[in-house]
Amino acid sequence: MRVKKLFFYIFKCFKCQNFYRRSVIWNGGLPICFDCRPRQRSEFKPEGDVPDKCFAEKDNGEETIAVAVKALGRVHFAAATRRWHIAHRKHQAFQVLSFMEKRYQVHKDAVNFCQDILQKKNVEWQAILCSNLSQPIHDVDLVVTVGGDGTLLQASRFMDDSVPVLGVNSDPTQTEEVEEFSNDFDARRSTGYLCAATVRNFKQILDNILEGHIIPSKLSRMSIYVNSELLSVNALNDALIAHPCPAAVTWFSFRIRKDGQPCSPMVNCKSSGLRVSTAAGSTAAMLSAGGFAMPIVSKDLQYMVREPMLPRAATASLLHGIVRCDESMSIGWFSEEGMIYIDGSQVVYSVRHGDTIELSSNAPVLNIFLPNHLLLKASM
Repeated sequence: MRVKKLFFYIFKCFKCQNFYRRSVIWNGGLPICFDCRPRQRSEFKPEGDVPDKCFAEKDNGEETIAVAVKALGRVHFAAATRRWHIAHRKHQAFQVLSFMEKRYQVHKDAVNFCQDILQKKNVEWQAILCSNLSQPIHDVDLVVTVGGDGTLLQASRFMDDSVPVLGVNSDPTQTEEVEEFSNDFDARRSTGYLCAATVRNFKQILDNILEGHIIPSKLSRMSIYVNSELLSVNALNDALIAHPCPAAVTWFSFRIRKDGQPCSPMVNCKSSGLRVSTAAGSTAAMLSAGGFAMPIVSKDLQYMVREPMLPRAATASLLHGIVRCDESMSIGWFSEEGMIYIDGSQVVYSVRHGDTIELSSNAPVLNIFLPNHLLLKASM
């Protein structure tokens, strides 16, 4: 039985049950013809307003109706799909906001819990917001940071090697939760790679520190000189030297020196920048960019040229390597402008064409109480 060729948009009026190719409007989500639609008092029906019906021949009427219903079903399905996507996006946004609100409350509870523990100890202590830190931290026996690695990094900028620090991860990531919401959003919580304590074991670890049962480890930091002048901040994680615009190309050269003398060839680069990390920072952005994790107590530095353009075969193997603890990296900057980002984006220094930058691990260490799993790796 042959079916005549029909237009794709065929609608069936839900009142008169006739099929139409046009003169159809939507009433409450249902198609309704021009004659059956609700009328306003000001409207009138012009003479000759006859709906354009899609009559089918008797011998193929059933197939024509089937095609029309199928087309109508497609229209309903597309509208329902759009409504579902809109509702899903609204629900997803509500989930994210609810998740962030819970994280904020958990962090506040963790801060209050740690303060309650300190109040019960026979020690003098003072609570300071990281945003209020502006002077070097001296004349204290211990610094406790409550948050994550970012909080610890921010506090470490004001600390030398005379004061140890204990990091408390206020809201550790739950693996089951991350898997549950993996299709909706990233449900990872606070990152505490360098934090030795959580709310669950803070009291026990604090008692061990006060009683002298555990001692801090020494993390290497990186000193940065610009035109032979030492910057006031040492990098605990890494330093990124790049153009202010992430899409811009930079020109620079570098070489490794030992005792003031070159010990590697000069490498001329045209790329999107240069990243240099400490051992502690080798598991952060450096690892994500294709680097390797270093022993946490190593004093060496790891460097990587970011996205080099057409590297020469002679220097390709030198674009990623190690700067030993008795060596330094000397960089010549040839772009019009550039920035040095230290441990993220909060501490930034600018460089100009012709500036020289020197990086080394010859900086005061950070005394920190590390998690047990990092101590076990360091002892292996």
